[in-house]
Amino acid sequence: MSALFRRLDGWLFALLLVLAAAAIGYLSTRYAHQADWTANGRTSLSAESRAVLARFDGPVEIVSYANPQGDLRQTVAGFLQRYQAVKSDLTLRFVDPQLDPAKMRELGITVDGALILHYKDREQRLDELSERSLTNALERLLRGSDRIVAFVTGDGERRADGQANADLGTFMTQLEARGMRAVPLNFAQVTAVPEHTDLVVLASPSLALPPGAVQALVGYVRNGGNLLWLSEPANDDLGLKPLADALGVRVLPGVLVDGSGSALGLHDPRLIALGDYPSQAITRGFTLTTLFPQVSALAKVAQGDWAVAPFLRSGAQSWTEFQPIDNNKPTDIRFDADAGELKGPLDFGFALSRLSPSPDKSEQRAVVIGDGDFLSNTFLGNGGNRALGERVFDWLLGDDKLVELPPRGAPDRLLDISQTELNALSFGFLVALPVLLLLIGGLIAWRRRRR
Repeated sequence: MSALFRRLDGWLFALLLVLAAAAIGYLSTRYAHQADWTANGRTSLSAESRAVLARFDGPVEIVSYANPQGDLRQTVAGFLQRYQAVKSDLTLRFVDPQLDPAKMRELGITVDGALILHYKDREQRLDELSERSLTNALERLLRGSDRIVAFVTGDGERRADGQANADLGTFMTQLEARGMRAVPLNFAQVTAVPEHTDLVVLASPSLALPPGAVQALVGYVRNGGNLLWLSEPANDDLGLKPLADALGVRVLPGVLVDGSGSALGLHDPRLIALGDYPSQAITRGFTLTTLFPQVSALAKVAQGDWAVAPFLRSGAQSWTEFQPIDNNKPTDIRFDADAGELKGPLDFGFALSRLSPSPDKSEQRAVVIGDGDFLSNTFLGNGGNRALGERVFDWLLGDDKLVELPPRGAPDRLLDISQTELNALSFGFLVALPVLLLLIGGLIAWRRRRR
């Protein structure tokens, strides 16, 4: 009898095991669970994409013009499942492009699998299937239309389409993907800022502006136009005093230096690193470190009807240095109050707002920053420079929903180790680990032979 019971136990265990496997298989067809252990959840939908989806207050329809033959439709549907898991009223519909070729030509569909996104009365077309491109298209849907950003040119300003170290080409290429369009504004060819301009950017002119250009900018501000002014340390105001007076700010003489920069590994005292910011809409919730190469401090001169809020401020060990600095030579700069130098903390970024003088707008906004290098091609990739620049533009354009989007990227994308650590890793994987495996294998073989 005991042998019979042992056999029955074995059969029951086998039966229960088969039933458990069948139950698990059935449940796996009904329910799905995914776990993402990468930093910032990089293999799932990014925090930025989820934040963009949260800004929509209505359904979004995506139409895919994909051929029913092949696996393209399954690829598109699988890709969009991550978005639909976050936004339940995001729907996907497929259209066979071969059924109506004339309609495809009218829509400009030339790529198999092209997407058209619909939200309210807006639409965006997308030919590339990637999270970055789709999220950018969703941002453009939120904006409603491309924003016209006019860059003043002709007086040595940074070029919006330039690839030189000091230009802003890399930054503007990324902004254009998010629904902004950069156009040149040369006052030698026009006498005023064209209508339907959403924002004017004066990016670090190196030559004095003609009086007519300055008056055109002052008139644009007085009529309610939004302005971004990137200044630089200089001994001359380049004829921009009327513009500064219209904004109620002043660019202070000298260049900001920070005595605490050496502790951060910065060998140039003119490099200002920030990790803490005054509370303002642009910097609310912003914690990334930013780097500003050469900065001029700013001061409020007249309050007027502008609400002026600082959002960039140097540390307590900073001051405005009047003496020239050459990093190729030893320097013994120090704070000199008798020479008129000012001790920090000092503001070098102002956000200004007021009721718009234009009847077509409710609020007018302007930003003045005492540095333009932080958005240049050379320094854009430092810390949170790009993310801060995007926040500045979003705030100036009135896209408050997009200002606090989380920054892109992941903290574990780069491995930062010293040469000693690299040598240790190389020795461990190339020498120590193979030797250890050989020793273990030899020990196992030796023990087997002794049996």
